[in-house]
Amino acid sequence: MAAVAVIPAGGEPIELPGGELILWRAAVPPALADRWFADLDAGLRWHREVLTIFGRRVAVPREMAWYGDPGSAYRYSGVTHEPLPWTPPLSEVRTRVQRLTRARFNSVLANRYDGGADSMGWHADDEPELGPEPVIASLSLGATRKLRFRHRHRERPPLELWLEHGSLLLMRGATQANWQHALPKTARRVGVRINLTFRRIDPRRV
Repeated sequence: MAAVAVIPAGGEPIELPGGELILWRAAVPPALADRWFADLDAGLRWHREVLTIFGRRVAVPREMAWYGDPGSAYRYSGVTHEPLPWTPPLSEVRTRVQRLTRARFNSVLANRYDGGADSMGWHADDEPELGPEPVIASLSLGATRKLRFRHRHRERPPLELWLEHGSLLLMRGATQANWQHALPKTARRVGVRINLTFRRIDPRRV
């Protein structure tokens, strides 16, 4: 008999064939979400990376910062990121996210979207150091933005989720193997959004 996936308390399962998504639409009370947004916006070491793609230098359309435990280096887009030490606000966020999701994380990728022109292209969080079935918790703070999912191997209707201030999305199981996700640009007037994607890096796989 196949094991039944356990849904952590308060989480809403989102139908995704070949994947597992759980959404907390109000994981954080508004006042706490406001405080975290202000603390992280002002306190993280944000930078906008420039990548070389087909010989051209291209600025990434968002700011980012990588934090984590010692040894939780992360490599993507051909760049290895050594973790900065946890800040007190980030540690506080991690504690709450771990309690809600019943998962353990040793690192976090923080992305800051300055407006509708900032975005994230299609990708899957399937780097080797994340293991075969990564568990990734994505906390959204600030402006509401749309996250889209598309299947990697089959023709299926895409899934769209509007992620609001204080919402938390858990991706686990075969989600990264079967689906890609993206945060598209928008012509709407939107404010700053901060997204924290908590991960567990296995240093033996780096």
